Amino acid sequence: MTIDKETVDKIAHLARLELAEDEKQEMIKDMSRILDFMDKLNEVDTTGVEPLVYMTTEDNVLREDVVKHDITTEEALLNAPKHDGSHILVAKVIP
Repeated sequence: MTIDKETVDKIAHLARLELAEDEKQEMIKDMSRILDFMDKLNEVDTTGVEPLVYMTTEDNVLREDVVKHDITTEEALLNAPKHDGSHILVAKVIP
């Protein structure tokens, strides 16, 4: 696959990017180098190599999910900038 100005324009549009002409030329060079590298990787013989799902063979070490210290509503409200006595008041985030 060759990278040309139209390809860069299409990708920039999909990524919602505005590129100047000199930036488009740099993108053409950079993207062509990436594709050349991928072609080089395709030359490697991977016969018999299992695909990796995880980069490590280690298992997750999980701890017990135990409540160690409960705080009361009053204690929680001590750090709240605004509250009504039982709830923390925050700015509306959904219009």
